[in-house]
Amino acid sequence: MQAALLTFIASAGVIIVTGSILTHYVDDLAEKTGLGRLLLGSILLAGATSLPELVTDISAVRAGYVDLAIGDLMGSSLFNLLILAIADLTFHRPGKMLSRLAVKHALSGVLSIALTGLAAMSIILGEHFEKWSIGRIGIGSWLILIAYMLGARLIFFDQKFGKSNESNDGLPNAASNPSDRKEITTSLLVISVCAVVIMLTGPHLAHSADKIAALTGLGGTFVGTTLVALSTSLPELVATITALRLGAMDLAIGNIFGSNTFNMTIIVILDFISAQPLLPMVSQTHAVTGMCVVIITTVVLMGQLYQAESRKRFLEPDAWLVILLVVASLAMIYQIR
Repeated sequence: MQAALLTFIASAGVIIVTGSILTHYVDDLAEKTGLGRLLLGSILLAGATSLPELVTDISAVRAGYVDLAIGDLMGSSLFNLLILAIADLTFHRPGKMLSRLAVKHALSGVLSIALTGLAAMSIILGEHFEKWSIGRIGIGSWLILIAYMLGARLIFFDQKFGKSNESNDGLPNAASNPSDRKEITTSLLVISVCAVVIMLTGPHLAHSADKIAALTGLGGTFVGTTLVALSTSLPELVATITALRLGAMDLAIGNIFGSNTFNMTIIVILDFISAQPLLPMVSQTHAVTGMCVVIITTVVLMGQLYQAESRKRFLEPDAWLVILLVVASLAMIYQIR
């Protein structure tokens, strides 16, 4: 037990340090390239911080722990929303995250709702979907992949159109001199190294969490949704805190919604490496977790779209509601596990 805990803590420490460095360089890249924090936060930063889920869950599926893998993905999305709510309460600055000033992130949030809903539906209808598979991938995973491709394309063109209508967004259009190009290359190199470090650390989190699960007897479904999900959400936590300290709110919100979207697309990869269609064979408890994520994300989007801005620090009703819903969801999952 002690060895597993030490491995767990050491792996978490590596991810915390690496995640902080990663966020700094993604923010620098957004500034130098002019692509914007929202777009790079939703794609580049979110993809990098989702690597622990990817590597951890590939290892889990190959070892036969499919419930641990899906529980990690659903639970990680739940914890990501909790991170956003807590950050909204504690980082006080003009324009709260769950406010109308963040409305441009709503499209990314809707995409994460759609993908999570598709995953939950595929789990519930597992026995009906089981006979449908194309190229070793179940029909549910194909629906997730198609929806992601269409949604990502929509977000890209929405951001492109938005930028074309802004006369001055405070960002350079592109790197225009050799010095900037050199800095961009350096940023890309550091980001790649950080991504590799996070990817290599992920399996250690999985193995240590698996040992803790066996020793505590809590079971794969609940531990995958809580312990493993909490640990693999550490990059998102560090990235969000670091981004807010840099004043990069778009980077922080884009990372959370983008990570939740990537979590669902990871299911497609796991389905491909699984010997049989993945979603029909997992516990339907994960569908409950998925629906909780859908409901809580909807609350977050309502907080973004709500027009009233006269709110006080530590008294944000939408953020407190998100925290309450996450805690209630975890309690319910524990009861029905």
